[in-house]
Amino acid sequence: MNTTIRNALASHASRRWFLGQCGVGAGSLALGSLLGGEQPAFASTSGNTNPLAPKSPHYAPKAKRVIYMFQAGAPSHLDLFDYKPELAKWSGKKPPAELLEGYRAAFIKPDSALLGPKYKFAKHGEAGIEISEVLPYTAAIADKICVVRSMTTTAVNHAPAQILMNTGAQIFGRPSFGAWTLYGLGSEASELPGYVVLSSANGTSGGAGNWGAGFLPTRYSGVPLRSSGDPILYLSNPKGIDAATQRASLDTIRQLNELELKRIGDPQIQARINAYELAYKMQTSGPELVDISQESNETLQMYGLDPESPKPGYAKNCLLARRLVERGVRFVQLFHEAWDHHSNLKKGLAQRCKGTDQASAALVKDLDDRGLLEDTILIWGGEFGRTPMVQGGGSDGRDHHNRSYTMWFAGGGIKAGHVHGETDDFGFNIIRDEVSIPNLHATLLHLLGMDHTKLSVRASGLDMRLTGVQGEVIQDILA
Repeated sequence: MNTTIRNALASHASRRWFLGQCGVGAGSLALGSLLGGEQPAFASTSGNTNPLAPKSPHYAPKAKRVIYMFQAGAPSHLDLFDYKPELAKWSGKKPPAELLEGYRAAFIKPDSALLGPKYKFAKHGEAGIEISEVLPYTAAIADKICVVRSMTTTAVNHAPAQILMNTGAQIFGRPSFGAWTLYGLGSEASELPGYVVLSSANGTSGGAGNWGAGFLPTRYSGVPLRSSGDPILYLSNPKGIDAATQRASLDTIRQLNELELKRIGDPQIQARINAYELAYKMQTSGPELVDISQESNETLQMYGLDPESPKPGYAKNCLLARRLVERGVRFVQLFHEAWDHHSNLKKGLAQRCKGTDQASAALVKDLDDRGLLEDTILIWGGEFGRTPMVQGGGSDGRDHHNRSYTMWFAGGGIKAGHVHGETDDFGFNIIRDEVSIPNLHATLLHLLGMDHTKLSVRASGLDMRLTGVQGEVIQDILA
């Protein structure tokens, strides 16, 4: 150690000054800031000093991890999962007056003509689950999934609905479901973030609030990774900084941080130490993660990837999700915003399904083949549904619809080959077994071994939780 650094240590000099003198990769600092944050810590310095270390759940869990395939933009349940022959008969006619009582649409006139299903449906699996012809790969795994046709939400536009779906509230600044999961259970990944976000298509209307930590420490936020190149921009060292220099710099920073930790005992300093170390490990583990050249041709083809030149996108992100959970990542969320079909519904749905159906089903089969499905929860769905009424005068589209929509789930203690809930003859209102977002969150936390009423944090003088003051476990979808 040179004289300048020794003097800095001896005098407890400013860390800002020191960082200005040493060559540390920008990615280490960026990720350190992202995972460490400047918010008050909730962890104790006693026991394990890693704030993301695995924690014991409230009771024995059915699932250990989550992969959430978020289909942002709102897929049409009426053309994919909720077949309504009566709607086909009424197509082109005005809806019954009683159907629209108290109803307010996002954009269209409520009494716009009805629009029948755009595709044929058939029954699949032993349970005879009706699935659209544009989802042949999902149809082939019908006996492995649970289709919930009675989801409902209180939001009618994309950004607030996405934030509500992911955080339990329509306002920004609340912790996401993934952040709560990481806060409650920690992570088994030693060289990767515990909560990883992968995006394709058009991003999300709700932005980073969909995977943020809100009032929790920022180390529980989702960390966006790229599916090719450096997983995080600037993670690699700049020119002139070799591995030895990088390691020496981090060791010195660690000594400075440990001196400060010993002096004032702030657990946030320990979190920062761990964040720097994770960033350093990711310089090796990150590129290895996104390098899928070691995957078999059969696996790549199963996901719909070209073995000769697998392109970044939804299919590759599904494969990366499997690789991430194999490496101990607790929560993986895929965002694919491409489903907002106010027009060109038939053509648009065919394109979206062609780009996502095979990979979504492949992820279920791949996890099952590797023995990971039984303790991994898979979620597929968007923020709301689409109207049975046509968008505009005679055009081929559907408006936003919050009263009912469909999602499917698999693995992790969820009942397979099962349909939960039912909508009316037009797919407009729920007539049986409604599932609210608080109830869904309570159920998913239950499967992870957490009581949603006990997973709380004091913020702004209140005991805050993902489900607010609501939430009941949906027993019917449990295996």
